[in-house]
Amino acid sequence: MSDEIRHVISILMENEAGALSRVSGLFSARGYNIESLTVAPTEDATLSRLTLVTLCSEEIVEQIMKQLHKLVDVVKLMDLNDYPHIEREMMLVKVDVQKHGSCDQVKRLTDIFRARIIDVSDKTYTIEVTGNRSKLDAFLQALSEARIMEVVRSGSTGIARGSSALTV
Repeated sequence: MSDEIRHVISILMENEAGALSRVSGLFSARGYNIESLTVAPTEDATLSRLTLVTLCSEEIVEQIMKQLHKLVDVVKLMDLNDYPHIEREMMLVKVDVQKHGSCDQVKRLTDIFRARIIDVSDKTYTIEVTGNRSKLDAFLQALSEARIMEVVRSGSTGIARGSSALTV
């Protein structure tokens, strides 16, 4: 039985060249895997928020957090697992709909999962799905009868619920 837990770490960092490289380098130098990583500027153009998902033990995540705190680019960070939080991911799926009846099946599944068809051609539909990881996985499983041509996932992003916030 593994003591590894999926951790969602939210990092507020300087929006400067090389900052992302230093954070990801910390993981690779120590042999820790990054499951997903998303980063974008915040409401303050000088700061970016990085959401990083990793699978590790409590001891390792404590070590990672201490090392991240030491990086000059890191302003503040929090392990969202320590708080009630909301986590979402976005996925784009391109499906071949040339087979008879597949258009209707794909449209039904899209409605059931509250997804959206965002591009249509004579041969394909491109569908946008947003939700937690298990919802996206379930959508792909439900599409198993259709011919999936391509899947692109954003990786997780998250925010603490209520008054807990990662602010300066």
